Amino acid sequence: MKDMAAGGTGAINFLQTLGITIKDIGDRHAEMSVTIDDRHLNYMGGAHGGLISALVDTVCFFPQPLLPSGRDVTTVDLNVHYIRPASRGDRLVARSELLHLGRRTASLTVQVLDQERRLVAHGSVTLLVLSQKSLQNTS
Repeated sequence: MKDMAAGGTGAINFLQTLGITIKDIGDRHAEMSVTIDDRHLNYMGGAHGGLISALVDTVCFFPQPLLPSGRDVTTVDLNVHYIRPASRGDRLVARSELLHLGRRTASLTVQVLDQERRLVAHGSVTLLVLSQKSLQNTS
């Protein structure tokens, strides 16, 4: 987990496979980015919705009080709303905001913007807290 606290993705093969990088980890937020290339395309030539969904889900684990602090969490609810398509060459940035951290759940919202800062997707995620490591209520 030390690698994640430093902002690295070396321990996460899934992120490496998709080309997703961590841009920022803060007390109440995290940012990740990906540039759309051929591996991300659906059969119509646009970015696959699964990539965007994976980006929304994954960025929620990285605000400082969660995974970087050693807290084990898992997704129990994921909602993604697709607003506009993304294409090959687009750079997407997903930013999660930690709204609530309780003893058993964490609630977050996410926005995914393209390189022109247009909204591509937004979502909400509920995480189940599996471990009680250094719990504090940040609601």
